[in-house]
Amino acid sequence: MLSAMIKDHQAKQAAKKEDQERRRKEAILSANELTQNLVDHLNVGVAQAYLNQKRLDAEAKQLHVGATNFAKQTTQWLALIENFNGSLKEIGDVENWAKTIENDMNVITTALEIAYKTSREK
Repeated sequence: MLSAMIKDHQAKQAAKKEDQERRRKEAILSANELTQNLVDHLNVGVAQAYLNQKRLDAEAKQLHVGATNFAKQTTQWLALIENFNGSLKEIGDVENWAKTIENDMNVITTALEIAYKTSREK
């Protein structure tokens, strides 16, 4: 009877040990599966962030190219405006020169008319 109890106890111990081993393996598998799922989930987020960063870099590059082109165009516009302003100043200078010449001619004409009249009266 004692030996039967010992065998029964040993059988129960072995069954508990096997059950614990099975549960330990299930826990390890579950932990591995959880870890893999977490890593996969994080990888999706990282991949999305990478794609977003790549898209932002491309858009930033396009913006830089656009800004550079705009700066060049603005510089060209400024040069055209400066040339236009210079031409307007030249036109104003010519106009002033013409008025001065006209005034001088009027003075000369008046002087000649006076001289002509005074010489005829003599």
